Amino acid sequence: MLYKYFTEKLLGLQDVDIEKVKEIDNSIHINCRLKRKPHKCPCCGKLTDKVHDYREQPIKDIPAFCKHIFIHLYKRRYRCSCGKRFPENVDFLPRYHRMTNRLALYIIDKLRNEVSFSSVAREVNLSVSSVIRVFDLVSYAPKKLPSAISIDEFKGNTNSEKYQCILTDPVNKVVLDILPKRYAHFLTEYFNHFDKSQRDKVQFFVSDMWKPYSNISSMWFKNASQIVDKYHWIRQVIWAFEAVRKQEQKKFSKSHRRYFKQSRQLLLKRFDLFSDEQKQQVNVMLFTSPTLSTAHFYKEDFLKILDCKDRQSAKTAFSDWINSVLDCGIAQFVKCANSMLNWLPGILNSFSSAITNGFTEGCNNKIKVLKRNAYGYRNFKRFRNRILHMFSHQMQKQAIA
Repeated sequence: MLYKYFTEKLLGLQDVDIEKVKEIDNSIHINCRLKRKPHKCPCCGKLTDKVHDYREQPIKDIPAFCKHIFIHLYKRRYRCSCGKRFPENVDFLPRYHRMTNRLALYIIDKLRNEVSFSSVAREVNLSVSSVIRVFDLVSYAPKKLPSAISIDEFKGNTNSEKYQCILTDPVNKVVLDILPKRYAHFLTEYFNHFDKSQRDKVQFFVSDMWKPYSNISSMWFKNASQIVDKYHWIRQVIWAFEAVRKQEQKKFSKSHRRYFKQSRQLLLKRFDLFSDEQKQQVNVMLFTSPTLSTAHFYKEDFLKILDCKDRQSAKTAFSDWINSVLDCGIAQFVKCANSMLNWLPGILNSFSSAITNGFTEGCNNKIKVLKRNAYGYRNFKRFRNRILHMFSHQMQKQAIA
């Protein structure tokens, strides 16, 4: 009796008589039946406890002790005086199903991580299509627009589209939605579905230096301050300097080219943070190329702008840097200065607010892991739900905190 009590508690099944537990290889088989009680006839509504027959129904349950669990339920069919025959109600098993409710919930919970459908299917001893059918019951509707919106793209290759779009709330660290395209006409159609009252509440719109994002911000978010993410405008200068380095090192001997390539991090980091030995090493490298030395000077001069504490001082520093670079004669930096000039209002706004695309970029990294583990997704709706489901766990944690 004690064994039976603890077995029922361990399995977590209520009103079930366990008759036998058997272990076969890497699986555990549990034979049981529900406690007999009167059932209401679905046809006439009368109560009856007359059993017509028993049928054994094999059911898959959540794995335990590193073994697959099979429940063999001897399911009754009741007979009513009106002639209707019907099966008994099972709380832990929906009708016509062959897996318990908690196994379905277990699958959905497992899919909150960056795992593939096939890995979860192997764990729970189901087919991949069965796991997908369970997950397809999950659906997420678009959320309301917050006071700050961050938008970015990631490489998705779903539905023959090269890029998909992610919308987040960078302040509260919430993923708002995943969009199948990043084209201006699609974004216009998407944001048009939101009420004007919602759009007017948006105060900050954070993006990279892609023109359609800027146009969307100006068109639909009249009250929002458009911020160009710091990472994206800083790397414009780093890319320009790297292009000059690669161009100049082609003129060197093979051994010098290898040395410059291996020491590129010294050239990219801020010079005033180096030790005396590192500064001497950088000076020796710059001495070999006047063009590289000039590019390094403008790169260092640009990095000093990051020390500005407010928008006005940054505006003055940017103006001086752009005017100086436009006359430097280095094509890569001239192009970079023109880009800075075109995006200057959004760049300066990043000095007025601490909001960045950092959270969004972190989400993109997790999405890449999810996509890589699954070897890609063809169905965008399923891909979108996987992403939103993955980040919904994080949202629940924040709500509890």
